[in-house]
Amino acid sequence: MLVIGFTFFYTIIVFSPQKISEEIQKQGGFIPGIRPGIATKQYLEQVLYKITSVGAVFLGLIAVMPTILSAITGISGLVIGGTSILIVVSVILETFKMMESQLVMKSYDKFAR
Repeated sequence: MLVIGFTFFYTIIVFSPQKISEEIQKQGGFIPGIRPGIATKQYLEQVLYKITSVGAVFLGLIAVMPTILSAITGISGLVIGGTSILIVVSVILETFKMMESQLVMKSYDKFAR
């Protein structure tokens, strides 16, 4: 429950539909089929809620999975917990992003010379 709650809390803090809709409107952009302004904000909130709900449940299941597996298999000595899995996966993804950006930067250096 804490993972699900924190997912919603973090999403609300990081992603502000009001600011995003204002920025889209300032830059002259729009979402096809959605009117600029309040309608865009409501649409973004709706999409954000749906995506966050699915993602939060998924993260919650991953966090609880080792406990469920140990109950099913009877193995009580699982060393890694669900939260540890989430942390390890996020560190690996961030490392890959950094490596990819370094490789792109190196390829730009080749063309600059």
